[in-house]
This record gives sequence, structure tokens and C-alpha cells, in this order.
Amino acid sequence: MAMAMTIFTLQINSVVCQEGMNLKNIELEYGGIVRGDKSKKELALVFTGGDYGEGGNTILSTLSKYQIKASFFFTGDFYSNTVNQQLIQNLISEQHYLGAHSDKHILYCDWYERDSLLVTKDEFTDDLLENFLKMQQFGIKQDAARFFIPPYEWYNDSISSWSKDIGLYLVNYTKGTLSNADYTTPDLRNYRNSQEIYQSILDFEENSEYGLNGYILLMHIGTHPDRTDKFYNKLDVLIEELQKKGYSFMRIDHLLST
Repeated sequence: MAMAMTIFTLQINSVVCQEGMNLKNIELEYGGIVRGDKSKKELALVFTGGDYGEGGNTILSTLSKYQIKASFFFTGDFYSNTVNQQLIQNLISEQHYLGAHSDKHILYCDWYERDSLLVTKDEFTDDLLENFLKMQQFGIKQDAARFFIPPYEWYNDSISSWSKDIGLYLVNYTKGTLSNADYTTPDLRNYRNSQEIYQSILDFEENSEYGLNGYILLMHIGTHPDRTDKFYNKLDVLIEELQKKGYSFMRIDHLLST
């Protein structure tokens, strides 16, 4: 990152953010946006989807109950699966944000040597643009969905740079809670049950300096059938608890429009 005295301007959905001048507004990691303004009690609920989407109606119903807008990032395979089409239409009609998550959910860089790319720039670009082609079938244009979440939520600064080259901005979840572990199944070493995940969010909110201000809280719209303890069933009580603490929930594009 450039020295603090240097001002670098990012154009994000017609909103100018100045990196290096006010780090409380936008927090970056490997060039990707991982947190919004830490001075405001606002956060974004984001959901990714690829192979599974069985929690969609439960999530949509809960969001409607609290009149909350959230953000959904799906693979091209998810968008093209006829099973998901009514859900996607309902998300659009209720004005949630819909974005890309790659077409085939490919791994961009090595798990252990993050600087080691597993795709070329052309492979990355072709895959992502194919994702957008499938989104266009629902009337979602690329210029209206400029934020996207990388597959596996794993990337490096090259991927962030390539994203900007095609007019997109990479976003990822804010670290500190176990919300992104809601996909884990009991046979995995990193398995976390829903109560553990829920408590990790409340603990982080209580013990960290800025709480969940500007937080990008990532969950999955569906999980493997082997995980019967679905975290999205706790979304209702989570929203209620955080609202009592004074938090507002925003779409990702609105959260980052500081």
C-alpha cells in the first residue's frame, strides 16, 4: 500500500473513496475491500451461493420480516440452475443486491502460497464475464453489479487488480467471527455448530474496538445436506439481537457508499 501521505482515489459506483487519507472509511486487504466505515453502526449481510440454495426462502422470509436489504453473490452455475430461478426473481423484486461469485467457482490462487496464481488473467476474465452473461438473463447488468465476491473468498492483489481492469471491485468478508464457517460439516476438522458461530458474532461485537461497524458479515445461502444444523435458521434471532444494539443493515453498495 502507498504511504499514508499519498492519496489514491477509488471510484466506486460513482462514489469517491480516498484510500490513505481516511482509513476508517474503507478497509482493504490484498486490494480487496473487507470493511466499510467503522465510525457508523451499519453492516452488510452477504450470502454466497454455488452448489446449494435450500436456505434461500428462509433467508428471504427473515429479511422481509425485518424489512432488511441484503446482498447475494452467486456463481454462474447457480444463476443458470432452474431450481433457483424463482428465488432469484424474488430477491430481485424485493430489491436485494445480486452480484457475481465466478462462473465455475474456480480457485484463483494457492491456499498456502497466496502469491502463486492458479489462473491466467484471460481465464479469470472469461470465467467472470460468463457469470455476468448468466446474470443478464435476469436483467442484471454488469454496471449495476460492480462489487463481487471471489470464489472460496480467496484471492490476492493480482486478482483485485484484474477485477478493476474490467470495471469491478472485489469485496470479501470482514475477519473476526465464524460466520463464514456455516458451510462446514461434522466430518471436517474445522466444523463449527450454529451456536458457536452465533456466539462468535456477539463476542466480536462486544469485545472489539469498533464492534460490527462497517462489517461485511458473510454466510452461505445453502450448505451440504450433511450439515443439518443450518445457521440461516438463526438469522432471525441474530438480526433481532443486533438491532437491539443499534445496528442498521445495508446492501453492500450502500454500505460502501461513504
